[in-house]
Amino acid sequence: MSMVNAFSREDFERLDESERALVARREKVLGPAYRLFYEKPLHLVRGEGVFLYDAAGERYLDAYNNVASVGHCHPRVVEAITRQTAVLNTHTRYLHEGIIDYAEALTATFPDDLSQVMFTCTGSEANDLAVRIARFVTGGTGIIATELAYHGLTSAVAEFSPSLGESVTLGPHVRTVPAPDSYRHTSEEMMEKFGRDVKAAIADLQRHGIKPAMLITDTIFSSDGIFAGPKGFLRPAVDAIHAAGGLFVADEVQPGFGRTGETMWGFERHGVSPDMVTIGKPMGNGYPMAGIVLRPEVVADFGPRARYFNTFGGNPIAAAAGKAVLETIRTEGLQQNALDVGQYLMDGLKALSRLHPALGDIRGSGLFIGVEIVADPTTKQPDATLTARIVNGLRARRILISASGPNANILKIRPPLVFSRKNADMLVDTLADVLKAG
Repeated sequence: MSMVNAFSREDFERLDESERALVARREKVLGPAYRLFYEKPLHLVRGEGVFLYDAAGERYLDAYNNVASVGHCHPRVVEAITRQTAVLNTHTRYLHEGIIDYAEALTATFPDDLSQVMFTCTGSEANDLAVRIARFVTGGTGIIATELAYHGLTSAVAEFSPSLGESVTLGPHVRTVPAPDSYRHTSEEMMEKFGRDVKAAIADLQRHGIKPAMLITDTIFSSDGIFAGPKGFLRPAVDAIHAAGGLFVADEVQPGFGRTGETMWGFERHGVSPDMVTIGKPMGNGYPMAGIVLRPEVVADFGPRARYFNTFGGNPIAAAAGKAVLETIRTEGLQQNALDVGQYLMDGLKALSRLHPALGDIRGSGLFIGVEIVADPTTKQPDATLTARIVNGLRARRILISASGPNANILKIRPPLVFSRKNADMLVDTLADVLKAG
């Protein structure tokens, strides 16, 4: 399975001499495992707000990057990082008010039962730690994830991240289930089917002598194709894993921090109660930080017996960055902005779909939107070729999005939370131009 929206060797031959030279230098020193986006890779040198700038000074509207969720190089975050860097940076085995202040502010955004946090540097580390805790607490090893999920890159987490491709072997203790599909199933079918599939995966683990430890889902199914509704469809699956003695882990690395608009955290839209919530990517607006928010009883025995330490996780600079991000989301009303602008953008895309039947389905929540591209709206046949042309056509017109889904045919639109209605109009108008060009 190749990466969606990836640069290829065929694309290399179409680059100019200077671009080929830079790619060649990169490949020589970084090796073959890294990937670039787009048929014509971007050489970026600067970011500000919702815009990125390339080496030639051209400006690109960023409708994809949720790491810089409060905007590229937000002054409040930059100032907080700079100020703390000049004073102290160390680890969590010393007392420091900054990490406590941030932990209190962060957990205050969660339901009351999710009141403790453990810090890491990346979402991969957070999910790796979630596996350790789930196995310790339940005595099981079995993990259930969706068929095209991405949860991280550590050895343990790669075993339940099937989106990494067929060359990355799934663990023998892992079972995958199809993601919910709101385009091809009714709301009732979708809820019933996902719960049934999770129950079948639990039964298969048990049949092979494997006790279930956890069900993990990205609560908007980012890599599986972006499925946000109907709200509540996660409940039967969560009930099933709890009934089997396992834990539910909500992976909020992509949908969290107000992105879905209606709620701060994606799982809240479904009225479910996770045992652990993993967070990362936008947490420091580009400063590497991540973690797990969890119920105290989940870690009560693990903590004293297994201990946990991360040299850089939860350092004072990370805490300063994270606190600045939370303050920015609150003071600038970015969760509400995600809801308002997201709905405005969805409306614009739906209006465009009435003129272009290839836009088969528009779905999402807040500023996390998927657009399914189809060859025929009556058969709902995926069209990956057209999807690639759209993504690269937008890039040629200096609008950045990407794609996802098992058939590589779903436009993935995930802009910074400071995205405006003017930005949304620019995206829709440019998409209309790309579709007209064919």
